[in-house]
Amino acid sequence: MFFKLIRALIASILVFAPAAALAQAYPSKPIRMILPFPPGGPTDILGRAISQKLSEQIGQPVVPENRPGAGGNLGLELAAKASPDGYTIVLIGPPLAISPSLYAKLNYDAIRDFAPISLVGAVQNIIVVHNSVPAKTLKEFIQLARRHPGKLNFGSSGPGSSNHLASELLKNMYKLDMVHVPYKGGVSQLVALMSGEVDMGIMAVPPAIPHVQANKVRALAVLTEQRVLALPNVPTSKEAGVDNFVAPVWYGILAPAGTPRAVINQLNSELHKVLASSDLKERLAAAGMEPLTSTPEQFADFIKSEIVRYAKVIKDAGIKIE
Repeated sequence: MFFKLIRALIASILVFAPAAALAQAYPSKPIRMILPFPPGGPTDILGRAISQKLSEQIGQPVVPENRPGAGGNLGLELAAKASPDGYTIVLIGPPLAISPSLYAKLNYDAIRDFAPISLVGAVQNIIVVHNSVPAKTLKEFIQLARRHPGKLNFGSSGPGSSNHLASELLKNMYKLDMVHVPYKGGVSQLVALMSGEVDMGIMAVPPAIPHVQANKVRALAVLTEQRVLALPNVPTSKEAGVDNFVAPVWYGILAPAGTPRAVINQLNSELHKVLASSDLKERLAAAGMEPLTSTPEQFADFIKSEIVRYAKVIKDAGIKIE
C-alpha cells in the first residue's frame, strides 16, 4: 500500500509538472498580438498602448501585428490556427460576436476556437457629419433625413461592422431612408466623411477627436451615458434628444483554444496590472477609451451574450454577407 501511494504521488507530480514548468518559464520569447484592423483605428491605438505597457511589465517584447481583412475575420482566423502556446494573442471587439450571424461561412468558431483571457477596454462612439450638412444637432439631422428620403448617405467601416449596425439602429428607430456606403476600416470611413463623400458616420471617438477639434467634421453627439472627457462640448445622445441610443464598443484579448490554463491565468493577471496603471489609464482617457477587466469566465459568458444580442440586430436589419 505504501509503494502504491508513492507511485500515485509521483504520477500526479509528473502530470502537473509540465504545466507548472510552462507557467514558470512563460514568457521566454516575444509574444505576437494580432490586431485585426488597419493602423490608426481604435483597435490599433488600444492594442499598441497595451502591448507597450505589457512588454515593460513582463520583460519580453509584445509585438503588435496589423492583419486587417474581411471585417476582422482574417486576423481572427490566423489567431484561431496559431499554436496554443501563449505566444499568439489577438485583440478583438464586437466583430467576434457579429460575424457568426453575418457571414454564411467562417473559417473559425467564435466559441470553440478561442480561449478568452480578459476584457481590456471600451471605446465610445460618436456621430459626426460633414460640415456641409445643414444640421447642427442630432434632432435636426433626423428631421433633415426625414424630409429628404434616400438623399443622405452614411459611411461605415464595413458591412456588418458595429458602427454600421449602430447606424441601422438609428434608421430603424426613426424610420429613416439613408444609403449605406461601406469602407475598408474606420480610417477610410473618416477620410470619406471629411472629403464630403458621405454625409454622416458613426465611428469610434479616438480617431475622430483631432478632426472634431480642428472643425474638419461636426460632432452631433457621443453615443454614451456621459460626455467624453476629450470632447466636453459634445452632448450625449440623450442630451441631444435621442433616448436609448448608446453604442459603446468593447475590446478583449483571446488566445487560441488549447492554450494552457496556467498561461491564460498569468496573462489575465498581467493584463489586470497593466490596465490598473495610472499612466495607461491617463493615456486611454485622453484617447476617449476606458479600461476594463474581467476573469476569463466572465469574458466567455459576455461573448456568448453578445452573439445573441447582435443576432437580433442583424436579423431585424436583414443584413447578410456571403
